[in-house]
Amino acid sequence: MRVKYNRVSTLQQSGDRFTMDKENYDLVLLDKVSGSVSFKERPKGKELTTMVEAGKISELVVEEFSRLGRNTGDVIRTLEWLEEKGINVSVRNIGLQSRPNNKKNPIWKMISSVMSSLYEMELENIKERTTVGRQVFVQKGGRLGRPTKSIESDSNFLKKETTQQIIKALKKGLTIREICKIADCSNKTVIKTKKLIERVN
Repeated sequence: MRVKYNRVSTLQQSGDRFTMDKENYDLVLLDKVSGSVSFKERPKGKELTTMVEAGKISELVVEEFSRLGRNTGDVIRTLEWLEEKGINVSVRNIGLQSRPNNKKNPIWKMISSVMSSLYEMELENIKERTTVGRQVFVQKGGRLGRPTKSIESDSNFLKKETTQQIIKALKKGLTIREICKIADCSNKTVIKTKKLIERVN
């Protein structure tokens, strides 16, 4: 089975940019989760893992290495696991395959390590630019967070897709930090959700 795996960082992103790929696949999976979340902990990542372990997949296609993750160690472990399972990993943006014609690519390990490190560095740069941008905004008199006149009812808040994801994670007993990574949200959002659930129950 030839599978395409796509990932976008937030629930607001639709994944429309992947529609440019006109190739034929047996299955296309889309995860809406932060790249900092381990591949095997993602909803579609878990689904794909089950199929790999069952020997149903022969090729996994991704747009770029960063779709597998933004953590070098996790990406390398995922790629090594796929290699052990004999799966050909194809990276579209650089035209690289791990096992072309079912033979090991001698430069695969070197390039995948370098590219994964670059994507992790890119993520750190994005975080730094975002933090600096917020600080400058506040220094100029800006205010972060929800507008003061914006009032959202508890029921509407609990119906949100992100909130529903947090509730499921809370029921599984995950920590606040783990939930923040999975749902791509702040500590405040998780704590607010937890308090509302406790109040309802």
